Amino acid sequence: MKSFIASALMLLAPALVLAQTPAKPEAKAAAKPAAKHATKSEAKTAKSSDKAASSKKTTVAKAKHEGTSSRTQLKSATNQVASGIIAAEAALSPEELAIAERVHVGRIPCELGAFVTVTADPAVPGHFHVEGKGFKYFMAPVATTTGTVRLEDQKGGAVWLQIANKSMLMNQKLGQRLADECMSPQQVVVAEAIKKNPPVSVLEPVSK
Repeated sequence: MKSFIASALMLLAPALVLAQTPAKPEAKAAAKPAAKHATKSEAKTAKSSDKAASSKKTTVAKAKHEGTSSRTQLKSATNQVASGIIAAEAALSPEELAIAERVHVGRIPCELGAFVTVTADPAVPGHFHVEGKGFKYFMAPVATTTGTVRLEDQKGGAVWLQIANKSMLMNQKLGQRLADECMSPQQVVVAEAIKKNPPVSVLEPVSK
């Protein structure tokens, strides 16, 4: 009996070996697709994460740009309003504009070798930049009862007075004359004419 069982086992042994041998490749084959699937899944997840991060960066950059653009627009609007207010304050009456047309401009020589430069402001009609050594003013015409051309810088406290034969610059705050005996070419002509034909003084006796 034992011999029969031993013989049977010997006959079945090759069959068992053959039956067990293919199991390993199948396990490897099954493990390989699973690993490949896991790698694809991880790559897809990483790609999704990168895409989400990129989208987040784009959104943040867009929001930052929109914020900067809004601030720029607000600043521009504020500057426009400020310019409008300044222009409204600087607007002159027809009488003041008429005075501005009589102002002599250019580099005007004064006494003691000084000079005063009077320049019309192209952006603000009727206004002038009056400057020289140690001073610079922004002036507007002011109507007078005598007909004298008068320009004032109310903030700086300066006054530019122009009569037929000369001009002068005063600082009313300091009580000083900054420039005197200033003569444009037109005023030089008038001054020479006055020298040749001095006006009659009201204090002189009338000749008979």
